[in-house]
Amino acid sequence: MSEAFYTDKAAIRASFDAAAASYDAAAVLQREVADRMADRLDLVRMRPARVLDAGCGTGYMGKALLARYPEAQLVELDLAPAMLQIARERHAGGGLKKLLSRFERNRPVQLCGDIETLPLADASVDLIWSNLAIQWCNTPDATFCEFLRVLKPGGLLMFSTLGPDTLKELRAAFDGVDGYNHVNRFIDMHDLGDALSHSGFSTPVMDMETLTMTYPDVKSVMQDLKGIGAHNVTEGRRRGMMGKTAWQRVTAQYEAFRRDGVLPCSYEVVYGHAWKPEHAPKARADGAQVIEFRPRNR
Repeated sequence: MSEAFYTDKAAIRASFDAAAASYDAAAVLQREVADRMADRLDLVRMRPARVLDAGCGTGYMGKALLARYPEAQLVELDLAPAMLQIARERHAGGGLKKLLSRFERNRPVQLCGDIETLPLADASVDLIWSNLAIQWCNTPDATFCEFLRVLKPGGLLMFSTLGPDTLKELRAAFDGVDGYNHVNRFIDMHDLGDALSHSGFSTPVMDMETLTMTYPDVKSVMQDLKGIGAHNVTEGRRRGMMGKTAWQRVTAQYEAFRRDGVLPCSYEVVYGHAWKPEHAPKARADGAQVIEFRPRNR
Protein backbone atom coordinates (compact mmCIF):
# COMPACT_ATOMS: atom_id res chain seq x y z
CA MET A 1 0.00 0.00 0.00
CA SER A 2 1.30 3.46 -0.89
CA GLU A 3 0.60 6.64 1.05
CA ALA A 4 1.26 10.20 -0.05
CA PHE A 5 3.76 10.65 2.77
CA TYR A 6 5.67 7.43 2.04
CA THR A 7 9.21 7.98 0.78
CA ASP A 8 10.17 7.09 -2.77
CA LYS A 9 13.21 4.75 -2.56
CA ALA A 10 14.37 5.52 -6.10
CA ALA A 11 14.25 9.24 -5.29
CA ILE A 12 16.14 8.66 -2.03
CA ARG A 13 18.92 6.79 -3.83
CA ALA A 14 19.17 9.48 -6.52
CA SER A 15 19.11 12.26 -3.93
CA PHE A 16 21.94 10.82 -1.86
CA ASP A 17 23.96 9.92 -4.94
CA ALA A 18 23.68 13.54 -6.08
CA ALA A 19 24.57 14.85 -2.61
CA ALA A 20 27.56 12.57 -2.00
CA ALA A 21 30.19 15.14 -2.97
CA SER A 22 28.65 17.88 -0.81
CA TYR A 23 27.52 15.66 2.06
CA ASP A 24 30.47 15.91 4.43
CA ALA A 25 30.55 19.71 4.23
CA ALA A 26 26.85 19.96 5.11
CA ALA A 27 26.36 17.03 7.50
CA VAL A 28 26.97 18.92 10.75
CA LEU A 29 23.90 17.48 12.47
CA GLN A 30 24.67 13.93 11.31
CA ARG A 31 28.18 14.06 12.79
CA GLU A 32 26.94 15.57 16.04
CA VAL A 33 24.31 12.86 16.48
CA ALA A 34 26.83 10.14 15.59
CA ASP A 35 29.25 11.44 18.22
CA ARG A 36 26.53 11.60 20.86
CA MET A 37 25.40 8.09 20.01
CA ALA A 38 28.99 6.83 20.13
CA ASP A 39 29.24 8.02 23.73
CA ARG A 40 26.48 5.52 24.56
CA LEU A 41 28.70 2.67 23.45
CA ASP A 42 30.90 3.44 26.47
CA LEU A 43 28.17 1.84 28.58
CA VAL A 44 28.21 -1.39 26.56
CA ARG A 45 30.67 -4.19 27.23
CA MET A 46 31.02 -6.39 24.18
CA ARG A 47 33.63 -7.64 21.71
CA PRO A 48 31.82 -7.96 18.39
CA ALA A 49 33.32 -10.04 15.61
CA ARG A 50 31.30 -8.20 12.96
CA VAL A 51 29.78 -4.71 13.06
CA LEU A 52 27.22 -3.45 10.55
CA ASP A 53 27.00 0.28 9.90
CA ALA A 54 23.50 0.33 8.40
CA GLY A 55 23.11 3.51 6.35
CA CYS A 56 26.78 4.45 6.60
CA GLY A 57 26.68 7.44 4.26
CA THR A 58 30.24 8.56 3.50
CA GLY A 59 31.70 6.38 6.27
CA TYR A 60 32.18 9.01 8.98
CA MET A 61 31.88 6.46 11.81
CA GLY A 62 34.21 3.88 10.27
CA LYS A 63 37.35 5.08 12.03
CA ALA A 64 35.65 5.35 15.43
CA LEU A 65 34.03 1.92 15.19
CA LEU A 66 37.30 0.25 14.15
CA ALA A 67 39.22 2.06 16.87
CA ARG A 68 36.69 0.86 19.45
CA TYR A 69 36.50 -2.69 18.08
CA PRO A 70 39.87 -3.22 16.31
CA GLU A 71 39.42 -6.98 15.89
CA ALA A 72 35.95 -6.70 14.34
CA GLN A 73 35.09 -6.76 10.67
CA LEU A 74 33.22 -3.60 9.68
CA VAL A 75 30.48 -3.89 7.08
CA GLU A 76 29.27 -0.55 5.70
CA LEU A 77 25.91 -0.61 3.94
CA ASP A 78 24.15 2.21 2.13
CA LEU A 79 21.44 2.62 -0.49
CA ALA A 80 23.50 5.10 -2.54
CA PRO A 81 26.54 3.82 -4.49
CA ALA A 82 28.14 7.28 -4.60
CA MET A 83 28.11 7.46 -0.79
CA LEU A 84 29.84 4.08 -0.58
CA GLN A 85 32.49 5.19 -3.05
CA ILE A 86 33.41 8.10 -0.80
CA ALA A 87 33.46 5.78 2.22
CA ARG A 88 35.84 3.49 0.32
CA GLU A 89 38.09 6.42 -0.55
CA ARG A 90 38.01 7.58 3.06
CA HIS A 91 39.36 4.22 4.23
CA ALA A 92 42.00 4.16 1.50
CA GLY A 93 43.29 7.55 2.59
CA GLY A 94 45.42 8.52 5.57
CA GLY A 95 42.60 8.57 8.11
CA LEU A 96 42.37 4.79 8.45
CA LYS A 97 45.49 3.61 6.63
CA LYS A 98 47.63 3.06 9.72
CA LEU A 99 44.82 1.49 11.69
CA LEU A 100 43.86 -0.86 8.88
CA SER A 101 47.43 -2.02 8.30
CA ARG A 102 47.30 -3.72 11.69
CA PHE A 103 44.13 -5.59 10.82
CA GLU A 104 44.32 -6.11 7.07
CA ARG A 105 42.12 -9.17 7.22
CA ASN A 106 39.35 -7.05 8.75
CA ARG A 107 39.38 -4.34 6.09
CA PRO A 108 35.89 -2.75 5.86
CA VAL A 109 33.47 -4.20 3.34
CA GLN A 110 31.04 -1.91 1.49
CA LEU A 111 27.63 -3.23 0.44
CA CYS A 112 25.03 -1.38 -1.60
CA GLY A 113 21.61 -2.34 -0.32
CA ASP A 114 18.38 -1.43 1.44
CA ILE A 115 18.16 -1.78 5.22
CA GLU A 116 14.61 -3.07 4.79
CA THR A 117 16.00 -6.07 2.84
CA LEU A 118 19.53 -6.63 4.10
CA PRO A 119 21.88 -8.64 1.83
CA LEU A 120 23.31 -10.51 4.83
CA ALA A 121 22.96 -14.00 6.22
CA ASP A 122 20.91 -14.84 9.29
CA ALA A 123 22.72 -14.43 12.63
CA SER A 124 25.86 -13.01 10.98
CA VAL A 125 26.33 -9.70 12.88
CA ASP A 126 27.08 -8.93 16.53
CA LEU A 127 26.41 -5.18 16.54
CA ILE A 128 24.25 -3.05 14.26
CA TRP A 129 24.94 0.69 14.29
CA SER A 130 22.53 2.90 12.36
CA ASN A 131 22.78 6.68 12.51
CA LEU A 132 19.92 8.73 11.04
CA ALA A 133 18.88 6.19 8.42
CA ILE A 134 15.69 4.53 9.68
CA GLN A 135 13.64 7.67 9.00
CA TRP A 136 13.89 6.90 5.29
CA CYS A 137 12.02 3.60 5.76
CA ASN A 138 8.28 3.44 5.20
CA THR A 139 7.89 0.34 7.38
CA PRO A 140 10.24 0.39 10.39
CA ASP A 141 8.73 -2.92 11.52
CA ALA A 142 10.24 -4.56 8.43
CA THR A 143 13.57 -2.88 9.12
CA PHE A 144 13.62 -4.07 12.74
CA CYS A 145 12.69 -7.60 11.63
CA GLU A 146 15.64 -7.54 9.23
CA PHE A 147 17.95 -6.23 11.94
CA LEU A 148 16.77 -9.00 14.25
CA ARG A 149 17.28 -11.61 11.54
CA VAL A 150 20.93 -10.75 10.84
CA LEU A 151 21.88 -10.22 14.50
CA LYS A 152 23.36 -13.12 16.42
CA PRO A 153 21.58 -14.12 19.64
CA GLY A 154 22.64 -11.61 22.28
CA GLY A 155 23.54 -9.05 19.59
CA LEU A 156 22.91 -5.32 19.99
CA LEU A 157 21.06 -2.81 17.81
CA MET A 158 21.89 0.86 18.44
CA PHE A 159 20.29 3.52 16.26
CA SER A 160 19.21 7.12 15.93
CA THR A 161 16.42 8.51 13.79
CA LEU A 162 14.17 11.56 13.52
CA GLY A 163 10.86 12.18 15.26
CA PRO A 164 7.72 14.02 14.06
CA ASP A 165 8.76 17.47 15.33
CA THR A 166 11.70 17.48 12.92
CA LEU A 167 11.55 20.43 10.47
CA LYS A 168 8.42 21.69 12.20
CA GLU A 169 9.17 25.28 11.21
CA LEU A 170 9.57 24.34 7.56
CA ARG A 171 6.38 22.28 7.66
CA ALA A 172 4.49 25.26 9.10
CA ALA A 173 5.95 27.54 6.43
CA PHE A 174 4.53 25.33 3.67
CA ASP A 175 1.14 24.97 5.37
CA GLY A 176 -1.71 25.97 3.06
CA VAL A 177 0.53 26.81 0.10
CA ASP A 178 -0.84 24.00 -2.09
CA GLY A 179 -2.08 20.42 -1.83
CA TYR A 180 1.33 18.74 -2.03
CA ASN A 181 3.65 17.30 0.62
CA HIS A 182 6.74 19.47 0.94
CA VAL A 183 8.37 18.04 4.05
CA ASN A 184 9.21 14.44 4.94
CA ARG A 185 7.15 12.82 7.71
CA PHE A 186 8.71 11.04 10.70
CA ILE A 187 7.49 8.39 13.14
CA ASP A 188 6.87 8.92 16.86
CA MET A 189 9.40 7.55 19.35
CA HIS A 190 6.78 5.47 21.19
CA ASP A 191 5.63 3.83 17.97
CA LEU A 192 9.24 2.91 17.20
CA GLY A 193 9.61 1.40 20.66
CA ASP A 194 6.46 -0.66 20.12
CA ALA A 195 7.78 -1.80 16.73
CA LEU A 196 11.02 -2.96 18.36
CA SER A 197 9.12 -5.07 20.88
CA HIS A 198 6.72 -6.49 18.28
CA SER A 199 9.70 -7.43 16.10
CA GLY A 200 11.12 -9.57 18.89
CA PHE A 201 13.81 -7.36 20.44
CA SER A 202 14.21 -7.43 24.21
CA THR A 203 14.67 -4.56 26.69
CA PRO A 204 14.29 -1.70 24.17
CA VAL A 205 15.34 1.71 25.49
CA MET A 206 14.19 4.91 23.77
CA ASP A 207 14.85 8.59 24.43
CA MET A 208 14.98 11.82 22.48
CA GLU A 209 16.31 15.36 22.41
CA THR A 210 15.75 18.40 20.22
CA LEU A 211 18.70 19.91 18.34
CA THR A 212 18.24 23.24 16.60
CA MET A 213 20.25 24.55 13.66
CA THR A 214 20.09 28.25 12.77
CA TYR A 215 20.21 29.95 9.37
CA PRO A 216 20.17 33.50 8.00
CA ASP A 217 17.31 32.82 5.56
CA VAL A 218 14.96 30.16 4.18
CA LYS A 219 17.10 29.62 1.09
CA SER A 220 19.98 28.54 3.31
CA VAL A 221 17.75 26.01 5.08
CA MET A 222 16.76 24.45 1.76
CA GLN A 223 20.34 24.45 0.47
CA ASP A 224 21.54 22.63 3.58
CA LEU A 225 18.84 19.98 3.22
CA LYS A 226 19.78 19.51 -0.43
CA GLY A 227 23.47 19.32 0.51
CA ILE A 228 22.86 16.26 2.67
CA GLY A 229 20.31 14.73 0.29
CA ALA A 230 17.51 15.23 2.81
CA HIS A 231 15.06 17.30 0.81
CA ASN A 232 11.50 16.11 0.29
CA VAL A 233 11.26 12.60 -1.21
CA THR A 234 7.67 11.69 -0.32
CA GLU A 235 5.38 10.08 -2.88
CA GLY A 236 3.03 13.08 -2.65
CA ARG A 237 5.70 15.70 -3.33
CA ARG A 238 5.38 18.36 -6.00
CA ARG A 239 7.22 17.28 -9.15
CA GLY A 240 7.56 20.71 -10.76
CA MET A 241 8.97 24.06 -9.69
CA MET A 242 7.08 26.22 -7.22
CA GLY A 243 5.87 29.58 -8.45
CA LYS A 244 7.25 32.89 -7.25
CA THR A 245 4.10 33.85 -5.35
CA ALA A 246 3.96 30.53 -3.51
CA TRP A 247 7.64 30.76 -2.57
CA GLN A 248 7.13 34.30 -1.24
CA ARG A 249 4.34 32.96 0.97
CA VAL A 250 6.58 30.16 2.26
CA THR A 251 9.32 32.67 3.05
CA ALA A 252 6.92 35.01 4.86
CA GLN A 253 5.48 32.19 6.96
CA TYR A 254 8.93 30.92 7.93
CA GLU A 255 9.98 34.46 8.90
CA ALA A 256 7.45 34.29 11.75
CA PHE A 257 9.93 31.97 13.54
CA ARG A 258 12.89 34.38 13.34
CA ARG A 259 14.50 35.02 16.72
CA ASP A 260 17.66 37.00 17.50
CA GLY A 261 18.27 37.56 13.81
CA VAL A 262 18.26 33.90 12.71
CA LEU A 263 15.78 31.27 11.56
CA PRO A 264 15.61 28.03 13.57
CA CYS A 265 15.39 24.57 12.04
CA SER A 266 14.47 21.94 14.64
CA TYR A 267 15.37 18.26 14.64
CA GLU A 268 13.73 15.83 17.06
CA VAL A 269 16.48 13.23 17.43
CA VAL A 270 15.35 9.83 18.67
CA TYR A 271 17.83 7.33 20.11
CA GLY A 272 17.15 3.66 20.66
CA HIS A 273 18.89 0.43 21.49
CA ALA A 274 17.74 -3.12 22.08
CA TRP A 275 19.13 -6.65 22.26
CA LYS A 276 18.30 -9.77 20.34
CA PRO A 277 17.25 -12.38 22.91
CA GLU A 278 19.73 -15.16 23.62
CA HIS A 279 16.95 -17.69 23.08
CA ALA A 280 14.03 -17.71 20.67
CA PRO A 281 10.62 -16.87 22.22
CA LYS A 282 8.66 -19.89 23.42
CA ALA A 283 5.42 -20.66 21.60
CA ARG A 284 2.27 -21.35 23.61
CA ALA A 285 -0.44 -23.82 22.67
CA ASP A 286 -2.61 -20.97 21.35
CA GLY A 287 0.16 -19.85 19.00
CA ALA A 288 1.20 -16.79 21.04
CA GLN A 289 4.85 -16.28 21.90
CA VAL A 290 6.33 -15.79 25.36
CA ILE A 291 9.38 -13.55 25.53
CA GLU A 292 11.52 -13.98 28.64
CA PHE A 293 13.60 -11.02 29.81
CA ARG A 294 16.71 -12.12 31.66
CA PRO A 295 19.45 -10.08 33.39
CA ARG A 296 22.44 -9.48 31.12
CA ASN A 297 25.98 -9.65 32.41
CA ARG A 298 28.10 -7.65 30.04
